[in-house]
Amino acid sequence: MPRGQSRSRSRSPDPFNQARGYKATLSNPHVSEPAKRRAKKILEEQYEGGGEGGGQSSSEEEIQTTKTSSNRARGLKAATRNRNVSERGKQQAREQLEEMNR
Repeated sequence: MPRGQSRSRSRSPDPFNQARGYKATLSNPHVSEPAKRRAKKILEEQYEGGGEGGGQSSSEEEIQTTKTSSNRARGLKAATRNRNVSERGKQQAREQLEEMNR
């Protein structure tokens, strides 16, 4: 990667993971001070602060909630088709999926 170009310009589909990476850079004792300053600057400019606090911004929380909801829906859908799941379990999964879609 050319000097002066930050990785934040990557086309990663998951900005939540990018922000976590920058936060990890700040707390890693093996990372140089210039790299930490760069990570902090990117967090402040692109992720509304982020800082060393470890708290999530509202956009990160929304992303995480969406991911959790999607993963749950995929798991329930898989349960409805899994031959190792009882009929009662499949029915409960269908009901929960219907409830999620309301």
